[in-house]
Amino acid sequence: MESNKRKALGRGLEELFSNEPMDYNKVEERIITETPKEAIVKVNISELRSNPYQPRQNFDEESLKELSESIKEHGVFQPIIVKKSIKGYEIIAGERRVKASTIAGLKEIPAIVRDFTDDEMMEIALLENLQRENLTAIEEAAAYKKMLEHLKITQEALAKRLGKSRSHITNMIGLLNLPSSVKDLITEKKISMGHARVLSKLENEGQIKSLASKVVNDGLSVRQLEEVTKEDEEYTRKNKIATPKKKESSEYKYLEDVLCEQLGTKVKIKNNRLEIQFVNQNDLNRLLEIMNLTN
Repeated sequence: MESNKRKALGRGLEELFSNEPMDYNKVEERIITETPKEAIVKVNISELRSNPYQPRQNFDEESLKELSESIKEHGVFQPIIVKKSIKGYEIIAGERRVKASTIAGLKEIPAIVRDFTDDEMMEIALLENLQRENLTAIEEAAAYKKMLEHLKITQEALAKRLGKSRSHITNMIGLLNLPSSVKDLITEKKISMGHARVLSKLENEGQIKSLASKVVNDGLSVRQLEEVTKEDEEYTRKNKIATPKKKESSEYKYLEDVLCEQLGTKVKIKNNRLEIQFVNQNDLNRLLEIMNLTN
């Protein structure tokens, strides 16, 4: 039994969690469950450095303070996951716990040492942030782009892996082409994702900046912004290359596409049933918020 557990520790991410889509909570739970207690070690916080593939650039100070108070009172409830490096360790998962532990004055933190590849480190970092902590739209888009480049997979494959719709991945990556000033407005939540998606389909940078200012100053809704850009001929939209599509049998295909676009996840309508896919509780809460079904 013990040898089986130790053998499991050497498995890669694909073997460890092969179901689609991947759920970070289950990945981490599986790692912790399969790690014998004696294999959990204490490491000096001074020896830890951030995951180089960590997509999050900003950490909420108030949230870190609350976590640090909990750690002061109860200690670190769940070990972090690290990878041995030439000097010390790289954090694979649990950077918030490390930062909060530092604020709490801890010198050591419990950790599980795993030998993940760089690609796996990137994927875990993205999963943790997407499914546990809300990234800004720009951080999320940059993380998708980095994964596509490093893992050398298609947008469709990435969407399936993360439980998102392909159009969601495409729309998010499109935000990276917006002018820096407009991306700042997205990060500062002065314009919504819906506004940003409309703006990202325009060609002229000057027009994009002007419309973004109009959204902020005049309070244009997403629908109003869409109407302005579609009805006014001065706004040129980016050309799309038409790709042949397979005929879909579903009579509700158009509606499925619209819902996928709006919700950022897979949607099926069949046999008088509407099926909306979600990865975990956090993802479900995200969908409920989009649909204005939260209290």
